[in-house]
Amino acid sequence: MFRETFDRLPLGPVTAGHGWTSDTSHGSLTVEPSATGHGRELRLHTEGNGRAFLVLDDLAPAGNSFWARLRLRVDAFPTAPDWAHWTLAEASGSDAPTLVRPLGGQYVPTEKANFWGVGSDLGPTGDWTAWRTSAPATAGRWSCVEFHLDATDNRVTVYLDGVERPELTVSTEEHGGTADDFVFPAFDRLKLGWQLYQADPTPTSYDLRMDDVALSTRRVGGCAA
Repeated sequence: MFRETFDRLPLGPVTAGHGWTSDTSHGSLTVEPSATGHGRELRLHTEGNGRAFLVLDDLAPAGNSFWARLRLRVDAFPTAPDWAHWTLAEASGSDAPTLVRPLGGQYVPTEKANFWGVGSDLGPTGDWTAWRTSAPATAGRWSCVEFHLDATDNRVTVYLDGVERPELTVSTEEHGGTADDFVFPAFDRLKLGWQLYQADPTPTSYDLRMDDVALSTRRVGGCAA
């Protein structure tokens, strides 16, 4: 469905590529040489509670289901305010207001750490992030992340470095919101990047690096290599 390695884009600020655009507020996207010395990668930078996303529009996945894989590195996660909430992926559809956030997490002050968690907003189940202490979010290192959106049970499954993390799975009746059913919209847009929702966070700016993005109706794989 989509693949982007950023290797064919010119170095420097960028607002669009082959098949994608951007969405920013107090943020920017820049193509930079890869930290490994091979190829190029995308750096997404935000100030405060800004946002910087690569945006895929006009999606029409068969069966309203798809897989995504990307490599990413977050230089630092928030340490304030308490319960600071961040999103790295958001899928949506024009037929319903529900936002599905298969990659995201939250700073948990009682643990003094950030944890991964699938989330949602604006739908019947409300605003929630089902973070788990068994899935800590580690800054400053590359991770290969996959997620599967399966409309047969409105199920979101997450894989970190090739390993399924079942504690992060949510579905129609098992999620982190109200007693209502969690139901996907008809997906036509996917945003990949960074957004932090609370004002005056610590640190005051954020950098996410992204590479090897792929979407498919089947699992792309490659994370275990």
